[in-house]
Amino acid sequence: MKNLTLHNLAEACRGRLFNAEHDICESEVAEIVTDSRKVVKNSLFIAIRGERVDGHDFIDGCYEAGAVCVISEKKLQTEKPYILVERSLQAIKDIAEFYLKGLNCKVVGITGSVGKTSTKEMIASVLGEKYQVLKTEGNFNNELGLPLTVFRIREEHEVAVLEMGISDFGEMSRLAQIAKPDISVITNIGLCHLENLKTRDGILQAKTEMFNYLKEDAAIILNGDDDKLSAIKDYNGIVPVFYGIEQKELMDVYADSITPEGIRGIRCNIRDREHMNLDIMIQIPGRHMVYNALAAACVGRQLGLKPEEIRRGIEKILPVSGRNHIISVDGITLIDDCYNANPVSMKASIDVLSYAETRKVAILGDMFELGANEAEFHSELGDYIGAQEIDVVVLAGRRMKHAYLKLHEANENYNLYYFEKTDDLIQELDQIIRQGDTVLVKASHGMNFIKIIRHFTKKS
Repeated sequence: MKNLTLHNLAEACRGRLFNAEHDICESEVAEIVTDSRKVVKNSLFIAIRGERVDGHDFIDGCYEAGAVCVISEKKLQTEKPYILVERSLQAIKDIAEFYLKGLNCKVVGITGSVGKTSTKEMIASVLGEKYQVLKTEGNFNNELGLPLTVFRIREEHEVAVLEMGISDFGEMSRLAQIAKPDISVITNIGLCHLENLKTRDGILQAKTEMFNYLKEDAAIILNGDDDKLSAIKDYNGIVPVFYGIEQKELMDVYADSITPEGIRGIRCNIRDREHMNLDIMIQIPGRHMVYNALAAACVGRQLGLKPEEIRRGIEKILPVSGRNHIISVDGITLIDDCYNANPVSMKASIDVLSYAETRKVAILGDMFELGANEAEFHSELGDYIGAQEIDVVVLAGRRMKHAYLKLHEANENYNLYYFEKTDDLIQELDQIIRQGDTVLVKASHGMNFIKIIRHFTKKS
């Protein structure tokens, strides 16, 4: 890994290097890992104290597996090289910042309340038409995951597309200090992590901390249909690039001729103020996917892609597991969107279900981290569901009781089921679901709705 000699590592994290001869000091490590099972020859193992597991307990085995050095918060009784630090979590962030600074790699930083992952996938797909791209995988978007993503970047990578997720003030500053984006993308300011951030204005303040660490000549790309983001006129002389659907005359990049194609996807035209006019078929359903495609088009324009390259990248994108992933199994069509949920994304997924031409079944679970107003948000969701043409609604979790009561109150004859626990729901699924149904499965990750997906797919 470029510039990551033991000497530089110790200096970057302000640690004290022990037991390192000169030759070893000047050799670069091959990998950096925090999981002892992933140690390879000449790798660096960073021992982190977790809630259930302490990485320090695995240090001896890491040396045996080929680790050239270890970062530890404890003094070690060993003749092997190690770096002593006060806090391993801070050390990993400091090293990631140092490493990324030494690479010739553009950084696209993506945040927002809803749509970060789908937008990240779309942007990476578009940029992959011209560049060698590395992107965040899975949920590696926090103060540990982001550094581990950075450590996967190699000299051949030309662009890193980094998702940046937060739940409190100050977190974005710490992430952005590592990433120092060339392009900052914010998808929207919605209703999530309200326990700490309290209001949408608080969310806006926390998300825009990213701007404090932008590189010189950076670009800011914002959803212009979001009322909070559209109010940002400039930041230190950087005028944002806006994308949107609603107020086309105010947008730098916009979409029109939007035509849903059922759960197969959505078609639209993407245009800018110059020469771009793309007829595009997005292979994931939902109007919200048009916004993700617009963000990707903006980033592509910023990095010099041709319109045809942008179109190809958008049309190649397919859903990832847990996020509007369409699965056909035993005559049932599943919309697997069980990775996470908040009021905005929940309504968007219900809209996707409404496109289906079969009997429509919504299986929905609690939305977490909504703060003091969680009952109100779930009750409002009940109103929203009731206004759609959904045939069967299955709700689970103590918070979803508010949506259940709202729906039951509106229509006692509604085809409606409620369960307190996910496992209780699963016991009754085969009596509720019929062949030919289109079934949306969505909840916050803690509801473990992946069990519902497995219930259906294991029978195939």
